[in-house]
Amino acid sequence: MASLSFSPIRAKPSGGDFRPFRRQSLARPSRVAFRVFASEGQAEPDLSVTVNGLHMPNPFVIGSGPPGTNYTVMKRAFDEGWGAVIAKTVSLDAAKVINVTPRYARLRVGANGSAKGQIIGWENIELISDRPLETMLKEFKQLKEEYPDRILIASIMEEYDKAAWEELIDRVEQTGIDALEINFSCPHGMPERKMGAAVGQDCALLEEVCGWINAKATVPVWAKMTPNITDITQPARVALSSGCEGVSAINTIMSVMGINLNTLRPEPCVEGYSTPGGYSCKAVHPIALGKVMSIAKMMKAEFGEDYSLSGIGGVETGGDAAEFILLGANTVQVCTGVMMHGYGLVKKLCSELKDFMKMHNFSSIEDFRGASLEYFTTHTDLVQRQQEAIRQRKAIRQGLQSDKDWTGDGFVKESESMVSN
Repeated sequence: MASLSFSPIRAKPSGGDFRPFRRQSLARPSRVAFRVFASEGQAEPDLSVTVNGLHMPNPFVIGSGPPGTNYTVMKRAFDEGWGAVIAKTVSLDAAKVINVTPRYARLRVGANGSAKGQIIGWENIELISDRPLETMLKEFKQLKEEYPDRILIASIMEEYDKAAWEELIDRVEQTGIDALEINFSCPHGMPERKMGAAVGQDCALLEEVCGWINAKATVPVWAKMTPNITDITQPARVALSSGCEGVSAINTIMSVMGINLNTLRPEPCVEGYSTPGGYSCKAVHPIALGKVMSIAKMMKAEFGEDYSLSGIGGVETGGDAAEFILLGANTVQVCTGVMMHGYGLVKKLCSELKDFMKMHNFSSIEDFRGASLEYFTTHTDLVQRQQEAIRQRKAIRQGLQSDKDWTGDGFVKESESMVSN
């Protein structure tokens, strides 16, 4: 396969202080600037964040998918003001990737098959990028040359082959990209080759592959988690323990969008047939919040502040984003939202997030990141808290609280109510 003639990347990247150093082994100390820092002292809320050493003007990131599929659309994202762009997932051999059409199906409020009403669910059976790797690499390089101070993240996925992962990482890094997001989460397409969710659902396999990746990579690595698993904290823990600087969650949820009640065929329908796909959009937002909450609590308890978390799932408003940040997310990714509303959505997201911050007098993202996490507990603890609250309310109601409360008719009972026994 032909390759581009780029200069080898060095262990100590040059070209700006937003490129962090990477370690030469699995010891963590050689990677720097992990925590998010935001500017202070401004009257207008400051949306800027610095995650894993990468500075972004706001926490809104184009999620890997169609909105990051080529140079033209990624350039548009930067021009509109998105904080960062994650390109559509690439692999070494795009010839293996063959998409079909139609490959999307939408769920609207209303009866099955309704053509009207608000879109609340979106299913895709789309695979990773079907464009030649050489083409994508040229476009990554061009984007970094034109936007040297903007953050471009490559999403990558490969078969269960150490040499293939190492080659892909080397070639992608030589374009100047700022970080890698590893697709351990695509719910459909090529699981027989141990790609995507086939790795993310197998912690032993995940640990091995993360070891290969983090031994080779010289830029920050995020592991994208699949929600199609019983306990999402298990693979997240493995990814972080194996050297990744952060995790992204969630990818789409395995689904069957519906059955056309006239034709009796599933949707999206390709020559009369379909296959389960990935579910996204507003309907998955509560599920995504639950998964992100679980990961954030695990990270806080076991890993501290040196790792990042990117929240994904049904973000269409600044309030949706605020919820992820309140649960501990450093950044918020948007993919389906862009497909529905366009790249200009980022302006609305920023404006609404600022309105939320003003309402609570927050000056920076860090002022409220993770603020709601402490209010999640176990059901047993909820029972105990409620029982204690009832006891306290009864204690407060017992007896008179003030001289003005005495009455002539109930004087004896009122006196008795304040006897301690």
